[in-house]
Amino acid sequence: MTEVTLTPVITIALDLNSPNFTYAVEELNNLVEANNMEVAETLTQKLDRSDPATYFGKGKIEELKELVIETGVDTVIANDELSPSQIRNIEKAIDARIIDRTGLILEIFANRAQSKEAKLQVELAKLKYQLPRLHTSASQRLDQQTGTSAGGGFTNRGAGESQLELNRRTLQKRITHVQEELKEAQKADETKRKQRDRSELPTVALVGYTNAGKSTIMNGLIKLFGENEEKQVLVKNMLFATLDTSVRKLTLPDQKSFLLSDTVGFVSQLPHQLVQAFKSTLAEAANADLLVQVVDYSDPDYQLMMETTAKTLAEIGIENRPMIVALNKADRIEGPYPTREGNDLIMAATDETSLQELTSMIVELAFDDYETKTLLIPFNRGDVISYLNDNANVLSTEYLAEGTQVTVELGGADLNRFDDFLITN
Repeated sequence: MTEVTLTPVITIALDLNSPNFTYAVEELNNLVEANNMEVAETLTQKLDRSDPATYFGKGKIEELKELVIETGVDTVIANDELSPSQIRNIEKAIDARIIDRTGLILEIFANRAQSKEAKLQVELAKLKYQLPRLHTSASQRLDQQTGTSAGGGFTNRGAGESQLELNRRTLQKRITHVQEELKEAQKADETKRKQRDRSELPTVALVGYTNAGKSTIMNGLIKLFGENEEKQVLVKNMLFATLDTSVRKLTLPDQKSFLLSDTVGFVSQLPHQLVQAFKSTLAEAANADLLVQVVDYSDPDYQLMMETTAKTLAEIGIENRPMIVALNKADRIEGPYPTREGNDLIMAATDETSLQELTSMIVELAFDDYETKTLLIPFNRGDVISYLNDNANVLSTEYLAEGTQVTVELGGADLNRFDDFLITN
């Protein structure tokens, strides 16, 4: 296995009297690690507001410049989204590349996207982020100012302006092209989603903060109830290890089946461009009958993570949906597990008893419309008996003179599908 070389960077952050500042800086440093970088130094400043020109105050910018020279680092990452002018001014002052929080997350997403749709979504978000940040390069600005003997300053100034405008048009054209490609990719995904909807199976979506353990829970449930254990999803102790939504069919011992999806994780201050871009990816969550919010219960800031999840779900239009809160990673702290209180479950994704309890809660909420029915099936309708045995929880079977009497749990469309055979409620 090839060892990844980590790029050293300096992180910078403004403390605007936020009670969550320490948590925000720690999260930024975790994002840096997720992008194959390592934090050489962290520089912070406490201000009432960001300097509109340089983010930090003048003195702190000088300190940052000295730190860049001292460490030899050529990349600085800011904890907030910076304006185009702030980026240009800081880069000029410190002679190093500056990446803001949004740019960092976009880089991570670009490196992790696997499916065609995810790649297009990330590219679209990056293009929209880059468009207002286009500016002529230092060499172009120099040409505009000095001119050449052949054409003078006016000619080159026009050429420089034309180059900037050309870059803008090229970006706009690419944005339009990607949007068209994305529409086609989304049509294909929508077709798949409609096919799944026609299967009339309940849908359950795992949502929550990145690295909370969603994929570990999904793999545990696939191992217990999946049709193919090889269809497990990637698990890695890293922010945004997976971006693509995975959907798996799970069948319980009583023949109840549901579709489980593992969605992209959230993070505080998730760039608006990405929230918008990933609305279609999160459509699995938007259309789900039940959400399971996975929370890293061992993290002292888990309540902030839950607030981030609620805010992000609201931003993409997912509200007032039945939800289980899976307080995961309880094996890392003191206290009993699994422990249930209402729709909250303290659990550990690596513990089978926890997974079984979570499954019981999913059944309780996702199959709440199921009813016990008794049917009398004529002997010449073996197809109905076969369907029920394969797709429903048959509680009892009795052979009578008139046919086969079965007591069975039915839900969804099946509640009305077999009305002709119904003999009792």
